[in-house]
Amino acid sequence: MNKAYLCLGGNLGNCAQTFARAIDLLAQNNASIISKSSIYVSPAWGMENAPDFYNQVIHIGTDLGAVKLMELLLELEKALGRERNTNEGYASRTIDIDILFYNDAVIHGRFLDIPHPRLHLRRFVLEPLNEIAAELIHPALKKSVSQLLEECPDTGLVKKFTHAI
Repeated sequence: MNKAYLCLGGNLGNCAQTFARAIDLLAQNNASIISKSSIYVSPAWGMENAPDFYNQVIHIGTDLGAVKLMELLLELEKALGRERNTNEGYASRTIDIDILFYNDAVIHGRFLDIPHPRLHLRRFVLEPLNEIAAELIHPALKKSVSQLLEECPDTGLVKKFTHAI
Protein backbone atom coordinates (compact mmCIF):
# COMPACT_ATOMS: atom_id res chain seq x y z
CA MET A 1 0.00 0.00 0.00
CA ASN A 2 1.30 3.45 -0.94
CA LYS A 3 1.23 6.24 1.62
CA ALA A 4 0.52 9.85 0.72
CA TYR A 5 0.06 13.13 2.53
CA LEU A 6 -2.50 15.44 0.96
CA CYS A 7 -3.27 19.07 1.71
CA LEU A 8 -6.87 20.21 1.37
CA GLY A 9 -7.32 23.93 0.95
CA GLY A 10 -10.13 26.32 0.09
CA ASN A 11 -11.69 29.67 0.80
CA LEU A 12 -15.16 29.56 -0.75
CA GLY A 13 -18.27 28.05 0.82
CA ASN A 14 -18.22 25.91 3.96
CA CYS A 15 -14.68 24.55 3.77
CA ALA A 16 -15.04 22.19 6.74
CA GLN A 17 -18.01 20.50 5.04
CA THR A 18 -16.20 20.42 1.70
CA PHE A 19 -13.13 18.83 3.31
CA ALA A 20 -15.32 16.22 5.04
CA ARG A 21 -16.97 15.42 1.73
CA ALA A 22 -13.56 15.15 0.02
CA ILE A 23 -12.40 12.72 2.69
CA ASP A 24 -15.59 10.66 2.23
CA LEU A 25 -15.05 10.59 -1.54
CA LEU A 26 -11.43 9.49 -1.08
CA ALA A 27 -12.62 6.64 1.15
CA GLN A 28 -15.23 5.68 -1.48
CA ASN A 29 -12.35 5.48 -3.97
CA ASN A 30 -10.43 2.93 -1.89
CA ALA A 31 -8.18 5.35 -0.02
CA SER A 32 -7.81 4.46 3.62
CA ILE A 33 -7.67 7.50 5.90
CA ILE A 34 -4.76 6.96 8.28
CA SER A 35 -4.87 10.32 10.06
CA LYS A 36 -6.00 13.88 9.58
CA SER A 37 -4.99 17.18 11.10
CA SER A 38 -7.14 19.87 12.57
CA ILE A 39 -8.37 22.51 10.15
CA TYR A 40 -6.32 25.72 10.14
CA VAL A 41 -7.22 29.19 8.92
CA SER A 42 -4.88 31.82 7.50
CA PRO A 43 -5.01 34.92 5.33
CA ALA A 44 -5.06 34.23 1.60
CA TRP A 45 -1.48 33.65 0.43
CA GLY A 46 -0.45 35.45 -2.75
CA MET A 47 -3.88 37.10 -3.13
CA GLU A 48 -5.22 40.47 -2.04
CA ASN A 49 -8.76 41.10 -0.78
CA ALA A 50 -9.63 37.40 -0.82
CA PRO A 51 -11.40 35.47 1.95
CA ASP A 52 -9.22 33.59 4.44
CA PHE A 53 -8.09 30.10 3.48
CA TYR A 54 -8.73 26.91 5.39
CA ASN A 55 -6.29 24.00 5.21
CA GLN A 56 -6.18 20.43 6.47
CA VAL A 57 -3.61 17.68 5.89
CA ILE A 58 -4.60 14.05 5.63
CA HIS A 59 -2.46 10.92 5.53
CA ILE A 60 -3.86 8.19 3.31
CA GLY A 61 -3.07 4.71 2.12
CA THR A 62 -3.85 3.89 -1.51
CA ASP A 63 -3.17 1.28 -4.16
CA LEU A 64 -3.06 4.03 -6.80
CA GLY A 65 0.20 5.15 -8.32
CA ALA A 66 1.14 8.83 -7.97
CA VAL A 67 -0.17 9.92 -11.39
CA LYS A 68 -3.45 8.00 -11.00
CA LEU A 69 -3.87 9.52 -7.52
CA MET A 70 -3.39 13.01 -8.96
CA GLU A 71 -5.98 12.26 -11.67
CA LEU A 72 -8.43 11.12 -8.98
CA LEU A 73 -7.81 14.27 -6.93
CA LEU A 74 -8.52 16.47 -9.95
CA GLU A 75 -11.80 14.58 -10.52
CA LEU A 76 -12.76 15.01 -6.86
CA GLU A 77 -11.97 18.75 -6.96
CA LYS A 78 -14.26 19.13 -9.97
CA ALA A 79 -17.02 17.09 -8.29
CA LEU A 80 -16.73 19.40 -5.26
CA GLY A 81 -17.21 22.58 -7.31
CA ARG A 82 -13.63 23.54 -8.18
CA GLU A 83 -13.44 25.67 -11.29
CA ARG A 84 -9.90 25.88 -12.59
CA ASN A 85 -8.72 29.35 -13.52
CA THR A 86 -6.98 29.36 -16.89
CA ASN A 87 -5.10 32.53 -15.94
CA GLU A 88 -1.77 32.28 -14.20
CA GLY A 89 -1.77 33.06 -10.50
CA TYR A 90 -3.86 32.23 -7.47
CA ALA A 91 -7.65 32.37 -7.28
CA SER A 92 -10.30 31.70 -4.66
CA ARG A 93 -11.66 28.14 -4.76
CA THR A 94 -13.99 25.71 -3.05
CA ILE A 95 -11.20 23.14 -2.78
CA ASP A 96 -7.69 22.39 -3.86
CA ILE A 97 -6.10 19.02 -3.12
CA ASP A 98 -2.32 18.81 -3.37
CA ILE A 99 -0.08 15.79 -2.97
CA LEU A 100 2.59 16.82 -0.47
CA PHE A 101 4.40 13.49 -0.22
CA TYR A 102 3.95 10.11 -1.90
CA ASN A 103 5.94 7.39 -0.15
CA ASP A 104 9.56 8.61 -0.28
CA ALA A 105 9.26 9.48 -3.97
CA VAL A 106 10.90 12.43 -5.66
CA ILE A 107 9.08 13.02 -8.95
CA HIS A 108 9.59 15.96 -11.30
CA GLY A 109 7.32 15.81 -14.30
CA ARG A 110 5.19 17.99 -16.48
CA PHE A 111 2.03 16.83 -14.72
CA LEU A 112 3.27 16.21 -11.21
CA ASP A 113 5.94 17.39 -8.75
CA ILE A 114 6.43 15.38 -5.55
CA PRO A 115 7.24 16.40 -2.88
CA HIS A 116 5.17 19.51 -3.42
CA PRO A 117 7.77 22.05 -4.57
CA ARG A 118 6.65 24.87 -2.24
CA LEU A 119 5.50 23.04 0.88
CA HIS A 120 8.61 24.06 2.84
CA LEU A 121 7.82 27.74 2.10
CA ARG A 122 4.22 27.68 3.31
CA ARG A 123 3.41 27.85 7.00
CA PHE A 124 -0.27 27.13 6.24
CA VAL A 125 0.81 23.70 4.94
CA LEU A 126 3.53 22.99 7.49
CA GLU A 127 1.40 23.69 10.59
CA PRO A 128 -1.23 21.01 9.87
CA LEU A 129 1.40 18.63 8.46
CA ASN A 130 3.48 19.05 11.61
CA GLU A 131 0.45 18.17 13.73
CA ILE A 132 0.28 14.65 12.25
CA ALA A 133 3.79 14.02 10.88
CA ALA A 134 6.37 16.14 12.71
CA GLU A 135 9.13 13.54 12.32
CA LEU A 136 8.46 12.77 8.64
CA ILE A 137 11.60 13.42 6.58
CA HIS A 138 11.35 15.41 3.35
CA PRO A 139 13.00 13.04 0.83
CA ALA A 140 14.74 15.80 -1.15
CA LEU A 141 15.59 18.34 1.59
CA LYS A 142 16.48 15.64 4.16
CA LYS A 143 14.84 17.57 7.00
CA SER A 144 11.93 16.68 9.24
CA VAL A 145 8.63 18.50 8.93
CA SER A 146 9.24 20.05 12.37
CA GLN A 147 12.62 21.38 11.15
CA LEU A 148 11.02 22.77 7.99
CA LEU A 149 8.38 24.52 10.09
CA GLU A 150 11.03 25.98 12.39
CA GLU A 151 12.99 27.29 9.39
CA CYS A 152 9.98 28.41 7.32
CA PRO A 153 10.42 31.95 5.95
CA ASP A 154 6.64 32.45 5.81
CA THR A 155 5.65 34.54 8.85
CA GLY A 156 1.92 34.55 8.08
CA LEU A 157 -0.53 33.91 10.89
CA VAL A 158 -1.92 30.37 10.91
CA LYS A 159 -4.54 29.53 13.56
CA LYS A 160 -6.19 26.26 14.47
CA PHE A 161 -9.85 26.51 13.42
CA THR A 162 -11.07 23.06 14.50
CA HIS A 163 -9.51 20.11 16.24
CA ALA A 164 -8.91 16.81 14.49
CA ILE A 165 -11.88 14.48 14.76
